[in-house]
Amino acid sequence: MALCLLPELALAQDSGITRHYKFDIKLQNVTRLCHTKSILTVNGQFPGPRIVAREGDRLLIKVVNHVQNNISIHWHGIRQLRSGWADGPAYVTQCPIQTGQSYVYNFTVVGQRGTLFWHAHISWLRSTLYGPLIILPKRNVPYPFEKPHKEVPIIFGEWWNADTEAVISQALQTGGGPNVSDAYTINGLPGPLYNCSAKDTFKLRVKASKTYLLRLINAALNDELFFSIANHTLTVVDADAIYVKPFETDTLLIAPGQTTNVLLKTKPHFPNAAFLITARPYVTGLGTFDNSTVAGILEYELPSASPHSTVSIKKLPLFKPTLPPLNDTSFATNFTNRLRSLASPQFPANVPQKVDRHFFFTIGLGTSPCDQNQTCQGPNGTKFAASVNNVSFASSTTALLQAHFSGQSNGVYNPDFPITPIIPFNYTGTPPNNTLVSNGTKVVVLPFNTSVELVMQDTSILGAESHPLHLHGFNFFVVGQGFGNYDPNKDPANFNLVDPIERNTVGVPSGGWVAIRFLADNPGVWFMHCHLEIHTSWGLKMAWVVLDGKLPNQKLLPPPADLPKC
Repeated sequence: MALCLLPELALAQDSGITRHYKFDIKLQNVTRLCHTKSILTVNGQFPGPRIVAREGDRLLIKVVNHVQNNISIHWHGIRQLRSGWADGPAYVTQCPIQTGQSYVYNFTVVGQRGTLFWHAHISWLRSTLYGPLIILPKRNVPYPFEKPHKEVPIIFGEWWNADTEAVISQALQTGGGPNVSDAYTINGLPGPLYNCSAKDTFKLRVKASKTYLLRLINAALNDELFFSIANHTLTVVDADAIYVKPFETDTLLIAPGQTTNVLLKTKPHFPNAAFLITARPYVTGLGTFDNSTVAGILEYELPSASPHSTVSIKKLPLFKPTLPPLNDTSFATNFTNRLRSLASPQFPANVPQKVDRHFFFTIGLGTSPCDQNQTCQGPNGTKFAASVNNVSFASSTTALLQAHFSGQSNGVYNPDFPITPIIPFNYTGTPPNNTLVSNGTKVVVLPFNTSVELVMQDTSILGAESHPLHLHGFNFFVVGQGFGNYDPNKDPANFNLVDPIERNTVGVPSGGWVAIRFLADNPGVWFMHCHLEIHTSWGLKMAWVVLDGKLPNQKLLPPPADLPKC
C-alpha cells in the first residue's frame, strides 16, 4: 500500500506499472452539523481515499462489500478502452457487488492525465462513496504550464442529515421532488457558514509567492456550483482531465461530474488577512434546492522571521468573495465559452471532421401516471419523470454488457432508441399539454469507429433547466451551443471544429442546446445520463452499444472470472 501512495517510488517504465488498491466498503459513524449518522465509506474514510496513478499505469482495485447495500464503483472519466467490465454503473456494465462479495476493477489508464474521480454508481450511494482519482503525466513529461509548488485536491460534496437511500426511496414512492441536502462540503467539511460547523472547516494553508495547483471536483449529487476565492485570481488549465488554453477568472462554474484544474498564484507578501473559499449552487430549474454556501479558509503562513509572527490568524480580517446570482445563466454561458482545447502538436484536438451518424436528443423532465389507489406529489397529482427523446430509461435486472457480450440481449434491451424525437414540438416554447413519458430499456447500436454528432436539446416541459450530461467510455468535443431551438440549417455553420473543449460531462444549457462529436472507437455498452442524481433516478439516461471492430485490438475483452452475478 505504501508503494501505491507514493508515486515517486514508482518504477520508471514507459509502459507504466501496476498499482494495487483495496476498498473495504464499511459503515462509519460521522458527525456533521452536530448530527451523527452511520454512513457508507471506503476504508472508514469520508471522503474516500485518493487514488494516484501515472498515465500508462494499470490499476487493480479490489472492492470488498461488508455492508447490506449492493455496491458498484465507477471510475468517472476513465476511458476503459476494451475494459468496459470495469466501468461500474450497476446493471449496465456489471451486476452490483452483493454483501460479503468482492470484485477487482482491472483497467489501464491510456492516453489520459489530469483530475478525475471515483464514486458509487448505484442508487444515491455516491453521496458518501466518492474520492479523487489523480493521473499524473508519464515520468519526465512536464505539465504544459508552470510546475506548481504543491497540488491540492478540492472535492465538493453534499451532506444530508437524513439517510440518502430513504430520501430517494421516499421521492420515488410519492412521485414528488426529493428532500434537499442540508449542506455542501469541501473535502467532506461544511465550514463556518453552517450551524455548528466552524470546527469542520477546510483550510488551505499557503506560502506567499508560490503557485498551487487546485484539483477541483464536483461530486455533489444535484447541484452545479459557482466557486471563488476572495481577492485571488485563478488560472484554468485543465477540464475533465484535458489540458485547455489557460485563462484567468475570479469565479468558475463546475457541474456534478466535472473536474477543473486551476493555478492559484499567492500574493508576494504576507497579506495580513485570511480569505474565504466559497461555493454555492447555480440553479435553473423550478424545483426546491439547497440554497446555502460552503466555505473553506485560505490562510497564509507567516514568514518565520516576520515581525507579525505573534499575529493570531483568528484576529486577521477575513475577506469574502462575491459569487454570481443563483440563476446567472449569462455567467455560465460566458464561462463555458472560454474553455478551449490546448490543441497543440503534443496535445492535439482530434475533432471528427466528417460525421457518419447524426442524432438529435431532447433532454428534460416529464410525468408518469400515479399508481392506482395512490396520491402522488408530482405535477397535477402525477409522478415526476425525466427522459431522453421522451424515453424514460427502465433499468434492467441483468447487466446490459453481459447480455450484449453473450449475444442474449432479447428481452433485456431493445436496439431501437429513437434517433430524433418521435413527436417534434416547440422544444423551448410553450410546453405541450401531454407531458407523459414512455418507458423502455432502449439503446443505440453503433458499428466500431462510427463518428457521431449528437445535438442535445433542453425542453421547457416542467421548466427549462441546465442538465450536466455524462457519457461513459468516451471523451467528446463540444462543437457548439446556443439558446432556443437548435436550427440544423443555420447552427452548424458556427461550429468550432478547430479547438473545441474536449470533456466527459457537458451542461446542456437551460432553454438551449449543445452539440458534441465523438468517435465510437471503444467497444462495449456505454451509459449516458444526467449527472444530477435525481434526474437519473427519474429516467434521464440511455445507453450506446458499440460493436467490436474487425481487428483483435478492436474487440471487447472477455469478462473477468470474478464479475459479480445478479
